[in-house]
Amino acid sequence: MIRPRERTSLARSSLARPLLSRCALALYSLAVIGVQPLLRRKLRRRGRAEAKYLENIEERFGHYGAPTQPGRLWIHAVSLGETRAAAVLIEELRKRDPSLRILLTNGTATGRAEGERLVREGDEQVWQPWDTPEAVRRFLEHFRPCAGVLMETEVWPNLIEGCKARGIPIALANARMSEKTMRRTQWGARLLRPTYAALSAVWAQTGDDARRLAQTGATVKGVFGNLKYDATPDTAQLERGVAWRTGLDRPVVMLASSREGEEAEFLAALPRDADVQWLIVPRHPQRFDEVARMVAQAGWSVSRRSAWGAVPQAAQVWIGDSLGEMALYYGLADVALLGGSFAPLGGQNLIEAAACGCPLVMGPHTFNFAEAAQLALHSGAAVRVASMREGVIAARELARDRGRLNEAAAAGERFAEANRGAAAKTAQALLELLELPELLAKQR
Repeated sequence: MIRPRERTSLARSSLARPLLSRCALALYSLAVIGVQPLLRRKLRRRGRAEAKYLENIEERFGHYGAPTQPGRLWIHAVSLGETRAAAVLIEELRKRDPSLRILLTNGTATGRAEGERLVREGDEQVWQPWDTPEAVRRFLEHFRPCAGVLMETEVWPNLIEGCKARGIPIALANARMSEKTMRRTQWGARLLRPTYAALSAVWAQTGDDARRLAQTGATVKGVFGNLKYDATPDTAQLERGVAWRTGLDRPVVMLASSREGEEAEFLAALPRDADVQWLIVPRHPQRFDEVARMVAQAGWSVSRRSAWGAVPQAAQVWIGDSLGEMALYYGLADVALLGGSFAPLGGQNLIEAAACGCPLVMGPHTFNFAEAAQLALHSGAAVRVASMREGVIAARELARDRGRLNEAAAAGERFAEANRGAAAKTAQALLELLELPELLAKQR
């Protein structure tokens, strides 16, 4: 049931929409209000594996503690990958204005943990508000941001309506949209077309993303590339991984950022001889224990990163069970199979592997990074296979061919370097669009 304040907020924020769109937004709002108890239950369940989900739960419903100063630049990065992209943009913005104050919101535990590294004195970090009219109203009235930047795909109808009603400019940065998402958006056009049209600007990763976003009603103001190309691998981690690899007597093949179902396929495809060191790095930390048990039950000896000291412990299969150390793992691996690409999940970030000089073997599903995948293939930084079994064979052969391996590693570094520049373009466009010099003056 919508309380009176929710009903008033919903009506006020929807006045500019045509009648059918207002009806669609009202029905959507009823739905997201109705499932709030399910969200709380989900958070408690997730919290059993990742305690951070149990922290500050009421922030998700727009309830905050002490009053705060208004006027921060709000950046929303839902999960780990988006937060890493946001880190690149924030760094570039701080170069241009060191006094910039940030309000950072996240939706997942891994995103929030990564985001904690970005917060400085004067910044704030809270959970993304659940997309009900009332939670959005409380969020915007409490923080009163000068402007908003949503990362990649995070388009929420009530959140954007709330910003529009209050005159808060809001942009979608590092934006991407798959064909599947575009079709789904067109199916819900009465709700989503006005939502995309209400964005002040969209800066797309690729021309194809720009075309699809424009078809949803968004105002695309630039195609800037992917911010993740501008991320610099952690040098200390990378050097440590390379040093560990140099001390081994056999090559290392990694399944990187693996998703549910892929580890079982990987293990089933592994030969039982000992000429390769296998490494699995699961994408989600709540699955570390599960994957370690799976490896042991398959009859392999297991060693976990969390148990290592100065050097990795001997075992047939290593488990990378730490957060924020992908540069170390890419330095340690001779070849990596790209997680999320062997199931129809679109693939994980392949740019980081290339920047670390780690050749990639990709499965058939890379729609989340379609252009980057094609560029990596064209440059020689990656190869594509049709199945996990083919991937294991290809990775093993490549890892044992030092000449091809060195060529692929160098190609990856050149590919990553050639595609940098999105951070500077996005920061400049944001400053111009939002007139941040004037907005920031109001902060001080």
